[in-house]
Amino acid sequence: MSNLPFIGRKEELASLHDLTHKKTSSLVALRGRRRIGKSRLIEEFARQRKNCRFLPFSGLVPSSTTTADTEKEEFSRQMSVNLGLHQIKADDWGNMFSYLAKETKKGKIVILFDEISWMGSKDPTFLGKLKNAWDLEFKKNPELIMVLCGSVSAWIEKNILGSTGFMGRFSLVLDLEELSISESTQFLDQVGFCNSPYERCKILGVTGGVPRYLEEIKGNKLADENIKDLCFKRGGILFREFKDIFSDIFGHRSELYEKIARALVHGRKELNDIVKAIHLQKSGYLSGYMSDLVMSGFFKRDYVWNITGKTKPRLSY
Repeated sequence: MSNLPFIGRKEELASLHDLTHKKTSSLVALRGRRRIGKSRLIEEFARQRKNCRFLPFSGLVPSSTTTADTEKEEFSRQMSVNLGLHQIKADDWGNMFSYLAKETKKGKIVILFDEISWMGSKDPTFLGKLKNAWDLEFKKNPELIMVLCGSVSAWIEKNILGSTGFMGRFSLVLDLEELSISESTQFLDQVGFCNSPYERCKILGVTGGVPRYLEEIKGNKLADENIKDLCFKRGGILFREFKDIFSDIFGHRSELYEKIARALVHGRKELNDIVKAIHLQKSGYLSGYMSDLVMSGFFKRDYVWNITGKTKPRLSY
């Protein structure tokens, strides 16, 4: 985690703190693109909550060697670290959730399941067992707040928020956006980049208000030098960022999603134009792919303006 002071997110923190006034436990869904500061937000919330235990868990980055068993083993390892106990047998998600629930049955506790799509996508029983553990065990602690967090917004929408199993169980759903211009300016002050407004605009044009990128800005260099270090040197965080994030989020479909992304680099297009550009047969799947890219923060859907304002226009770019 960053050593810099926490900046912004006042509305999100206020919404989370509102949950502490309830007399019952809370289940929270938190979505947002990679590097946007989701886990840092929850860590800050737990820090501000007096006498609160913060228990973070994160799934393994998808790779050719990642399996359902390795995800369980990593969760078991993290649980032993968080709880200060011997590592328990990683044989079944239900058993591990029950163990965690017993260790968190009293007191102010925030449990974070970070990158939950990585954690659970390899095992079809994961979400069902998590739902059962929440209903039967975790929610018995009225001071417990569990946060299900992920970068793959489409996966969370489809498998958790849109699932009948979790319907009606969420107390709060948060979508984390980039920092505002004023918050980004505060961030640049903290990292020592106190140059002119023009220099700051150049930095923000590249970083887009993403906290993880702003952390890499060096106060002793001008904007162009920082951008060169970030984007054009092999060791720079933005040099491979596009491919890395696409691979992490979209897995084996990343090549197809990348073709769609590259087709839109030079300007907005209708669905038919995208089909032609990537030489793909038109089908209902493409609309789904576009929705995934929009939900993941890579693109926006722009509807053609309707002068009457009475109905939502059908045509969009």
